[in-house]
Amino acid sequence: MGVRIAGVIVLATFFSYLHVLHTVRTENLARLERYVVERSQREEGIFLLAQDNHSVLKSVLEERLRGVSRSEEVDARFDSLFVRMPDGTLRNRSEHFDGTRMPCVFVPGHLKLDAELRQRILASYDMLAQYGPAFHTRFTNTFVVLPEDALMLFWPDRPSWCMDAERDFSVITLDFFLRSLPKNNPSRKTVWCDIYPDPVTHGPMVTVSTPLDVEGRHVATFGHDVLLEELMARTSNDHLPGSHNMILGDRGQPIAHPELTLKNTGVHHSSSQDASNSSAGALGTEAQRLHLRHLFEQLRDTPPGQSVELPEYGEYLARARLEGPGWNFVTVLPASVVSQPALQSARYVLLFGVASLLLELAIMYWVLKQQITRPLAAFTQATSRVAAGDFLVELETSRDDELGQLACAFRRMADQVQRREEELRQANEELERRVAERTRELSDIHRRLVESARREGMAEIATNVLHNVGNVLNSVYTSAQLARTRLARIRLEQVERVAELLQAHQEDLASFLTHDKRGCLLIPFMDKLGQNLREERQDILSLLNDVGRYTEQIGAIVKVQQNYARTPRSHEPVLLGELVEDALRIGSAGLSRCHVRVEKQLFPLPPVLTDKHKTLMILVNLISNAESALETVPADERCLTVRLGLPTSEHFRLEVQDNGIGIAPEMLTRIFQFGFSTREEGGLGFGLHSSALAAQEMKGSLTAYSEGPGQGATFTLELPYLPVQEMKGSA
Repeated sequence: MGVRIAGVIVLATFFSYLHVLHTVRTENLARLERYVVERSQREEGIFLLAQDNHSVLKSVLEERLRGVSRSEEVDARFDSLFVRMPDGTLRNRSEHFDGTRMPCVFVPGHLKLDAELRQRILASYDMLAQYGPAFHTRFTNTFVVLPEDALMLFWPDRPSWCMDAERDFSVITLDFFLRSLPKNNPSRKTVWCDIYPDPVTHGPMVTVSTPLDVEGRHVATFGHDVLLEELMARTSNDHLPGSHNMILGDRGQPIAHPELTLKNTGVHHSSSQDASNSSAGALGTEAQRLHLRHLFEQLRDTPPGQSVELPEYGEYLARARLEGPGWNFVTVLPASVVSQPALQSARYVLLFGVASLLLELAIMYWVLKQQITRPLAAFTQATSRVAAGDFLVELETSRDDELGQLACAFRRMADQVQRREEELRQANEELERRVAERTRELSDIHRRLVESARREGMAEIATNVLHNVGNVLNSVYTSAQLARTRLARIRLEQVERVAELLQAHQEDLASFLTHDKRGCLLIPFMDKLGQNLREERQDILSLLNDVGRYTEQIGAIVKVQQNYARTPRSHEPVLLGELVEDALRIGSAGLSRCHVRVEKQLFPLPPVLTDKHKTLMILVNLISNAESALETVPADERCLTVRLGLPTSEHFRLEVQDNGIGIAPEMLTRIFQFGFSTREEGGLGFGLHSSALAAQEMKGSLTAYSEGPGQGATFTLELPYLPVQEMKGSA
């Protein structure tokens, strides 16, 4: 019930919010549109006044220019007012000049003054002297520019402007004049330049200029500088509650904006090309500029006086055009201001709804406590007593509602639980008896399994011994066979034949050795025979030494296997390079038989402390496995590489690499398991298993890597690096 009431309150709040929001939004947008139109009509007065003034100035100046005066009078008056300065420029005579009451004149020195030009300068001077003071009440100055580059200016706030101007100053290069040229203003209408700072007050200012053509010839351009500081202040300060105003140019550039200051405005009288590429002002951040650009794009397609919504910024906009400069007066009303009354109304509705809900919940709580909570508490106590083993519970079964029916059902359940409890107790006693019997049986089975495991372990050790001894016995057998072959090849019958020749000629032995053809060859033959016998004896002795060393290795292997269960392990100084050579020597017979090319890359290391016999056993196993892996490779391509790399501070590394049959990726994790072998015949799967165990016992590791079948394999043995010098130093 509480959830349903809360849902009704939420829906009522939501729909009331939508209704109020629609009403308030309609009212605010209508007020916004009216406000923009009224403000634009009020603010454009100064611009319309400037254009009206220009209509008067145009007719007056045109009338004065058409009037005919005698050249003598023009020259005399011209010379009385103006004088050629030492820098070549023509300016007002300082003895009669007062810039606060009369116009000033500036003519560059390169300009040739004919009678017609003098007449235009005087006509412009007289017009400014007559109308300039009246216009100064609303405009900062009034000026006339002749296309020949002559300037007449009435500017009381800067009375000495013309007198202070640089000699190379040229007024016809300024933006307002360029805009009045026939090519830039073919319609010959009044134009407005971009905003720039006033040189005197540094306030924002804009210039309005009108060209004058007489008989199709451009003879003058006149205009005003209009101060915009009051307009910008009114734009920023006088606005609808919660909104803000701005004035945008015809290209979207900000003229007046709450975030715009005078230092953001453009340069004074830039050229027409620069003016077309610059704006009157620029906001500080890229986000503000992007916002203003998006705002202007929305307003450009909207008729003046009509509002538009900018949902991504949460704003409503309306604009009106300011006649004259063609600017846009824009008012921005945040959506939050429009939605605030709706939110306030929705908040009141929600507050009253929540209060009603709390009252309803309080009533429901009292009813539930009397009718539901107390009976349920009695059920809870009864459940606890039944759980504790007390099945004699009393509940109110006289009620006719669902709780009364539940009390009767609970009473029957308690009786059934009591009966089941007794049955479970008896079954538990029987189960305990059976568990005791099964425990005795499992103990006996466990004892037999331990004995079986001990026998399996002994078998594994014996298998390892046989496997490693078998590897060495192969070398013993190969060396013995080679010794036997070498011994059989000794040609002792040659010695007997020599002895027979000597015995047959023992009476004339000197003559036989010097004159007989066979006797002459006998001594060189004996010398070569002796060398051959010495070489054969050396080879046989070397093979017998190998047999002796292999026999010692068999004893060492047996000793290593016997020491598996003994700790601590024995360590002795070992030269790893010599140990690798011994391992290769043990397997040299098989490697030679299989025509395997052996490459050794052994970094010279000082003696290290390690278990010599276990390390040797691992290397012999790895070399033996590599020899088997190379059997499928053509004989001239078989290669075995043994590397002893540069050690780290903790480990040294031995690598045995072959280019044999390789190992499949799924086999890399199984090859070290007990009894696993990849050989089709004769593989017992004990060599790598025992080698991995030995590496672990020496606190090292044995790993394998292969890129796949046919790509060869690399086995890496890493053991602790304990140089003998360091151990002595620490001792």
